[in-house]
Amino acid sequence: MNKKVIELIKQHCQVEQATFVETLQSLWSGYGSIDRYRLSDADVDSIIVKHVRLNDSQQHPRGWNTNLSHQRKLQSYQIETIWYREYANICNTDCRIPECLAVAHLDDEVVILLEDLDSSGFPARLNHVKETQLLACLDWLANFHACFMQKKPTGLWPSGTYWHLQTRPDELQAMSDEQLKSAASAIDQRLTDIEYLSFVHGDAKLANFCFSVDGTQVAAVDFQYVGGGCGMKDVAYFLGSALSESDCEKFEDDLLDYYFASLKAALLKQQPDIDAEAVENCWRPLYAMAWTDFFRFLQGWSPGHWKIHDYSRRLAQQVLTYLE
Repeated sequence: MNKKVIELIKQHCQVEQATFVETLQSLWSGYGSIDRYRLSDADVDSIIVKHVRLNDSQQHPRGWNTNLSHQRKLQSYQIETIWYREYANICNTDCRIPECLAVAHLDDEVVILLEDLDSSGFPARLNHVKETQLLACLDWLANFHACFMQKKPTGLWPSGTYWHLQTRPDELQAMSDEQLKSAASAIDQRLTDIEYLSFVHGDAKLANFCFSVDGTQVAAVDFQYVGGGCGMKDVAYFLGSALSESDCEKFEDDLLDYYFASLKAALLKQQPDIDAEAVENCWRPLYAMAWTDFFRFLQGWSPGHWKIHDYSRRLAQQVLTYLE
């Protein structure tokens, strides 16, 4: 394995030996890997290394091998290092994330040393969730949004999420739905020009949440697309990743009620000077707008994607009718 990475681990963790254990996953488009290393004579048995190799990968799984895509990916990793250096310590136990032990730039590589959440009580990764886990994730999002409400995302994405319109001109051009394409800028403006903005995780899919064994506690990972925005972007994207089309439609109101109740409690605890009722009045009507914003991206990026379904079309039509 990379000797420079091992030396970095030994230096920052103050151990005599660090041993590669396994690769947990490859990074999107072949930009590196997420690995586990075992430590000797340390307070913890293992750490996680996000090892980014900033070469021009040509392995995009959906064929978007462009220079713009490459530059966006490089920027996302730079932003993640800024997140861990300057903002991660603001998160509290109600929006748990891995502790960052070190960030280093080694030639054309970026190495982020992170707490191993498996060893810290979050060993479960889920493909399907029950109500307990679903609500735990909504609690995490509510507390994250409360934590960063009205803060400026200096150094992060001005508008978070990996599908943001300004970073996806190629996908917009590829859309066949001319009506939605024409409305894309107006939708983005409605989500941006609002009184209350927070940070959004930007890729809050189910796969980026780590659960306790009983499913009542959760932590989140992967902050490449963290930035400013309306919290409905995270909520809509998360629910779309975790629920079937029928459940999204059936439980939409109940889940939004739960999220906003959790957000109000979190704001009362963390930022009592912010009017939680006003935040809900600002954000709740934008749920369909946020859903449609992601739906717009999918139509250009992957027209056959499983999330392009009747529920998405219904919300999009509702948004288009409103804008008209």
